[in-house]
Amino acid sequence: MRRHFLQGLFFLLVLNLTAVQAQTIPSPKEHFGFNIGDDYQLATYTQTEAYFKKLATSDRTKLVDIGMTEEGRHQYMIIVSSPENLKKLDRYKEISTKLARAEGISDEQARAMAAEGKAVVWIDGGLHATETVGTMQLIETAWQLVSRKDPETLRILDNVVILLTHANPDGQELVSSWYMREPKPEKRLLENVPRLYQKYAGHDNNRDFFIMNMKESQNIGRQLFIEWLPQIMYNHHQRGPAGSVLAGPPYRDPFNYVFEPLMITGIDALGAAMINRLNSENKPGFTRLGGSVFSTWYNGGLRTTTHFHNMIGLLTEIIGNPTPEDVPLVPNRLIPNGNTPFPVTPQKWHFKQSIDYSISLNYATLDYAARHGDQLLYNIYKMGKNAIEHGSTDYWTLSPKRVDAINQLHQADLKKAAPGAAGATTPDQYGLLPRGGGIPVKYFDAVLKDPALRDPRGFIISADQPDFATAVKFVNALIKTGIQIQEATADFTVAGKKYPAGSYVVKTDQAFRPHVLDMFEPQDHPNDFQYPGGPPVRPYDAAGWTLAFQMGVKVDRILEGFDGPFKKLPYGELQSPKGKIDATAAAGYALSAQANNTFIAVNDLLKSGVEVFRLPTGVSGKSSLGAGAFFVPASAKAKSILDKSAKELGLEVVGVAKRPTGSLVKVAPMRIALWDAYGGSMPSGWVRWIMEQYHFPMQVVYSQDIDAGDLKKKYDVIVFVTRAIPAAGATRSGGPGEGGGYASREPKAEELPAEFRPWLGKITAEKSIPELRKFLEAGGNVVTIGSSTNLAYHLGLPVKNALVEMTNAGQERPLSNEKYYIPGSILRIDLDSTQQATWGMAKQTDVYFDASPVFKISPDAVAKGTVKPLAWFSTDKPLRSGWAWGQAYLQDGVAAFMAPVGSGKLYAFGPEITFRAQAQGTFKLLFNQLYSTSMP
Repeated sequence: MRRHFLQGLFFLLVLNLTAVQAQTIPSPKEHFGFNIGDDYQLATYTQTEAYFKKLATSDRTKLVDIGMTEEGRHQYMIIVSSPENLKKLDRYKEISTKLARAEGISDEQARAMAAEGKAVVWIDGGLHATETVGTMQLIETAWQLVSRKDPETLRILDNVVILLTHANPDGQELVSSWYMREPKPEKRLLENVPRLYQKYAGHDNNRDFFIMNMKESQNIGRQLFIEWLPQIMYNHHQRGPAGSVLAGPPYRDPFNYVFEPLMITGIDALGAAMINRLNSENKPGFTRLGGSVFSTWYNGGLRTTTHFHNMIGLLTEIIGNPTPEDVPLVPNRLIPNGNTPFPVTPQKWHFKQSIDYSISLNYATLDYAARHGDQLLYNIYKMGKNAIEHGSTDYWTLSPKRVDAINQLHQADLKKAAPGAAGATTPDQYGLLPRGGGIPVKYFDAVLKDPALRDPRGFIISADQPDFATAVKFVNALIKTGIQIQEATADFTVAGKKYPAGSYVVKTDQAFRPHVLDMFEPQDHPNDFQYPGGPPVRPYDAAGWTLAFQMGVKVDRILEGFDGPFKKLPYGELQSPKGKIDATAAAGYALSAQANNTFIAVNDLLKSGVEVFRLPTGVSGKSSLGAGAFFVPASAKAKSILDKSAKELGLEVVGVAKRPTGSLVKVAPMRIALWDAYGGSMPSGWVRWIMEQYHFPMQVVYSQDIDAGDLKKKYDVIVFVTRAIPAAGATRSGGPGEGGGYASREPKAEELPAEFRPWLGKITAEKSIPELRKFLEAGGNVVTIGSSTNLAYHLGLPVKNALVEMTNAGQERPLSNEKYYIPGSILRIDLDSTQQATWGMAKQTDVYFDASPVFKISPDAVAKGTVKPLAWFSTDKPLRSGWAWGQAYLQDGVAAFMAPVGSGKLYAFGPEITFRAQAQGTFKLLFNQLYSTSMP
């Protein structure tokens, strides 16, 4: 009896302790002083971090520190589930990862594991910090899941493991502090945040997820692609199309052709759950499909990269602001249709409404996962298994170029046939064919059974390529996204070619085959027009981005199955390139100009006061030491630095027995200025990060610094990224900086704290261009990228826009989009690699091209040396990846040039040679211009 009494007493104590614990977790109102969604109120990250730690005392949560941010803050993920599930968390993680990778598992085993496991759902917020609904809904969702006891919440907790992840702590601290600085609530505004809300990338932090340069991306990527591999991930964003409340799944075409169909239909199913929930709660304004611009074509976003890993990646873009706003009247949004079945009417909109919508959408997602968890787990296994099978056999991915090839073969035969032979295959007005219609299957077989057109079985990245360290960075990008990599432990031969030990092998018989293909193979974007002969439909982001091309990695595609002395690397284990330095170097050391990491070593040497030279003709008999190679005279200090560089940077440091004969060009560091703008320029932020990584000292300057003059006294070279220099005839460059991506007007100085006022202003034709001309004439150099090559026109250089046509009146006008249209894509250019500006580059290279400038230079200007072409388009088909409508217009156009201006030089690069720090194959086109060179 006494034992039963004690047991009962113990049980009551436990219940009481649990109740007390629940009472000690404060509500958001108790912690922050306001309810989440109250007008004019935002929480900072400091406050949010403290609240997460309080929520972590619940037996429904586990707080995980996933890493540090670029500004040194802790980034957290809160895992929420039932107490019973949290006790078995390691087992549920194991099931999730094993099923996603689908390695060595039978269908029966997969079904058993799916029945045992729990669906894993990722929900994040705050990636784009000015999109404040995302962060605040994350706080409210965590609170509701921790505190609610209703049957639906308890069922979700019993059946789902929820990963609530903060995507941008630094941004929340910046934006919320900026908003809340105004003491009068009604005057608070999110506009005009002074700098990028992610230290380097700003809005582009959502374009970093297939390379993961940023620390926050790396933290998130490890959880998504290595640790957990959730079946569903939900990425909250803003803002919805005008006249709606939000845009959500499913999305418009095109979707990427490498996807598993189950992933696309999985998005459809979750989209149905979301819109049905809102409709049942009388919450109108959800638009989908063609009602918004969002698609599933692009890779590289937080949501979109998961698509290439067989995850059901969800995106919603909702309206809402802590300062109340209006839903505008957009008449064509008021008609119910398949895109927007339940339109919203014009009204005043409060922040709490957006929070409520977001909670409903989260619960719709979680409820679906709770009801269909075994199906979600099995389906991700099935997608992975399908991918493994496709990579193990002959397989042909369907794409527009394959369909075009089928049609071209058919049309060629029709031309040889009797008139009228094609009549039976012509669709009617509804696109329907008569019974037995279509074209003969032999045309399908001729293309999609052609062995030469098969998908690769794998790729080999040889260790003997000129810039192997950058190739290893590419391999690490794959590793960070959960790709299985193999390393050769000995020399081997495949398809008659020999490869050295240390080479990397990436096979396509793995679950995330879609991502493998997408990183190595060209994207084949369709010719997407509003109607035949009409204007193009702009891709949401890039049309082509093949990372191997952007990084200049040398890759061999292998079409047959192959094997060798390969070892599989553990998932997530990053690689380091192995360098070497010659033990004997009587005269000094030589380093290749082809290797990006060489520039780190050179900058470290220069900083330490070590002499460095360049060899205009390279080293005779050494192909790796071509034009522009670096020579470092022997010294104890030089050897110490180069020992470290070889070890840490994977450089091959070649010993030189005799000092090179012929001309030597002494290298000296330059005083580098990098343009930026109030609000932050994303391209400038990326270049700032690149310069820091490669140890180039630089100073950020603003238009007021340019306008102040005396530039040559302070700087030797000024770098202008795209969108800095206005078009000739325009009075100033574009709108405010891009910290939030969509800044409206530049603020007035009196509206800002004094510390930010020097950042205001734009490059203007009246004030800035004359000072830049003086700088050049005095011997300064200017590097321009993208649209900032407009400076050439302001300076009156003998260059013209190559992409024009003549009107009937004999006047030039830009080519229309119906004739010429190239959104972000990869193109191939030719270079004169003997010139100092292009040292270290191959004679051909791939560049990122986004409606970029192309120039026409008169032969007379070239002959006189007034303008020196550096790169050009030599063919009428330069497209390598993406979409290039009317690409033939590019032939013979100049992509880059150098022009002397007084004692200085202007360098103009039309393509985006530093694009998002992904275009590492063209970094040297910037780096070469950042040294002062002179004859010793």
